[in-house]
Amino acid sequence: MRSRMHPRYYLDADIFEREQRKIFRKIWLFAGLKTLLTQHNAFITRKIAGIPVVIQNFHGELRAFENVCLHRNALIQTEPVGRRPLVCAYHAWRYDDRGQVTNIPDEDAVYRFSPEEKCGLKLKRFALRSLGNLLFINLDTSPFPLEEQFSPEFIALLESSSNAYDTEVMVTTWRGNYNWKLAYENLRDANHARFVHSKSLAKVVDFRPSVDEALLQESSQALPDCSTGALRDELRRFSYGGKDAAIDNMQHPSWHALVERWGQEDSYYNWLAYPNLHIASGNGGHSFTIEHHVPVAPGCTDLEVYRFTAKKRQPFAFSNSVLLAEMHGSKLVVGEDIQILEMVQSALHDAAPLPTQGAYESLNRLVERWYETLMETEHGV
Repeated sequence: MRSRMHPRYYLDADIFEREQRKIFRKIWLFAGLKTLLTQHNAFITRKIAGIPVVIQNFHGELRAFENVCLHRNALIQTEPVGRRPLVCAYHAWRYDDRGQVTNIPDEDAVYRFSPEEKCGLKLKRFALRSLGNLLFINLDTSPFPLEEQFSPEFIALLESSSNAYDTEVMVTTWRGNYNWKLAYENLRDANHARFVHSKSLAKVVDFRPSVDEALLQESSQALPDCSTGALRDELRRFSYGGKDAAIDNMQHPSWHALVERWGQEDSYYNWLAYPNLHIASGNGGHSFTIEHHVPVAPGCTDLEVYRFTAKKRQPFAFSNSVLLAEMHGSKLVVGEDIQILEMVQSALHDAAPLPTQGAYESLNRLVERWYETLMETEHGV
């Protein structure tokens, strides 16, 4: 079976812009961790689909705004994470929890805004939802319900597992020279681990691909319904998670006894939230990693990696060392993936052959079918 993914989908700047408009500015996207926003005026900043965003705690309520001052377009919050009022450092314009300008120094003498003009000075606000400790944002002016994108079972899994996250978090970002879609084609490919990760992950977990006969048959057919509702129903199928594979003879270092483990099985847990969020626990719920792929350009993706344990039963002095060791583990495994993805990206050109897919790759084929419909027609979600 030949893939539906023409090389231009990974190379073309116009396609990339179409993705931003039809996917990343329309659907619900991972925006950060609620655990980083526990105090009044705590904030995180993001750049989502090219739009600067700030998510800030206002006396316990989290709200998301476009992070651009309405005076001279300066960023209001300039750090990735911090705690300060919503005040622009350029000319000290201050905004409240509704995004409304509340104070402009020397307003009457220097600016002379009419009451109507000042009333209209209000930051664009975005829809924000929390699923446990995971925050999701929708940039659309009329966002559809998050429950239409994720199934009830998946939402329950995200809420349950993320409520187990500890508040001590280590974060880093790697820039990769590959298209964002390659990462999730790879993550949905259970057959790659034993080859790409033969010296790392495959020594601990035995991932085995399988063939779903019903999906295999469906994946060779055209999408039967291209209505908005049908496309959202199809989108819902691409996010799933839970136990992936058993971990035989799992090692239990001393710190495992100091955290409140999520779940009770010695298993590798995976959660994939389309289009670009991967969460995993490689030690049976004792710690977690978040991989968040942020599209930068057709051949460039920022990979943000978060590491944290399950909630501590009590503080322990070497917790930072645990996270550092976990991050080194991520660097090894993720580095192996990045190397492969960059190799694939470097081989692409306009006349490159379409990939030949195996029977086990039916889910990737369903995603391709949905994606091609969005890119090549006026249909949308």
